[in-house]
Amino acid sequence: MAYRSLADSLRHRLNLPYPPVAMARVASPPEGVASAGEPVPSACSFWRLAEQRVFYASADDHFGCPVGAMVMGFELPPAKVQGLMGLVGDMCKGSYLDEAEVAHIARFASPAAGIVYGPLADFPLEPDAVLIWTTPAQAMVLQETTGATRWGSDLAGGLFGRPTCAALPAAVAGGRTTMSLGCIGMRTFTRIPDECPLVAIPGSRLDNLEERLRTTADANARMREFYVGRMLK
Repeated sequence: MAYRSLADSLRHRLNLPYPPVAMARVASPPEGVASAGEPVPSACSFWRLAEQRVFYASADDHFGCPVGAMVMGFELPPAKVQGLMGLVGDMCKGSYLDEAEVAHIARFASPAAGIVYGPLADFPLEPDAVLIWTTPAQAMVLQETTGATRWGSDLAGGLFGRPTCAALPAAVAGGRTTMSLGCIGMRTFTRIPDECPLVAIPGSRLDNLEERLRTTADANARMREFYVGRMLK
């Protein structure tokens, strides 16, 4: 499936401030996909690089952030496990994280050698998830489009905070759109403005998304006209 048309529709119908990006966990580096080629301090840093080009990041490339590496499902070497435990311990001592939460943080369960990241418009693989920075109003339209706001629906999406990257495995495992308000680490490393939450759409929800987005956007436009008319009376 080619994703350029979908990416263009998302960007222009929602007037997104940043291009949607995609990620796919892989068992080996895909042929023809360049490596990341530069160290990063966090897994979420790759998301910003992915706005510019398609690349492959190995498990080792993710170890700069032990929390992100854990969430992405990579097996950490002993030294990194020790670093992870120390970091989590400091988070709990500092009242940033409750110790009871740690076991419940979403993470990818299946093994992978690395992850391919890139702009959705140019993505060469079937994405595990699509990541979109939005305003709250844009997030609402996306949630409506994917059925994540329907009362009583099993597609109702989750709302997450920290770590932001955990919204990705939660979306993929549940097959439903999720949203993170954005943890302080993500805000620091990506420099995404505070007013932009992250919406994660699982690859399983991409079929007919462009058509559903058109329907939802048109419906919102009609409702806006209706409400504006009410204001003028």
